[in-house]
Amino acid sequence: LQPVFIDENNLSDDINEAVMRSVIRNIRILLTDPENYDARSELAWASAMAENGVLKIGKVTDFQAHQIQHQLGAYTDCNHGAGLAVIIRLYRYIYKSGAARFAQNVWGIAPRDSDEETAAAGIDALAAFIKEIGLPTSFAELGIPAGTDFRAIADSTNVTAGCCKKLTHDEIYEILKE
Repeated sequence: LQPVFIDENNLSDDINEAVMRSVIRNIRILLTDPENYDARSELAWASAMAENGVLKIGKVTDFQAHQIQHQLGAYTDCNHGAGLAVIIRLYRYIYKSGAARFAQNVWGIAPRDSDEETAAAGIDALAAFIKEIGLPTSFAELGIPAGTDFRAIADSTNVTAGCCKKLTHDEIYEILKE
């Protein structure tokens, strides 16, 4: 028997969204109260959930951002989390393929005229959160020079199937150039 991957609402999505909301809530608490034990333990629990496999059951997962950042880190030695914060531009390339639910259920975005508009508003909310918590939003903020060989980074990135859209090396290059 072949596994069936469901694109509609399922328990894995619901748990994923709860984990994301918990991360957002507890990071905000820790920014004002870094010693808050409860927020730290919730963030640790959410981190464990994010990588234990439960959230991926029945889903085609998308680790393209991580694959891009691994190569970026190999070429520039930048921190993985900080690099991921900058690579958020990736979502502007794939959002048309299914991010409206994320916008509504994680960020509380009211439905817009189209799923694309709703999804774009969710990406804007994520970008604002990245700024709010003090993560970098550009390669310059990471200390990565403009002359970095982004073509080599893109061409050496492992391209994954992705949950929304399989990118090409040229699309990865465009994301990095932005």
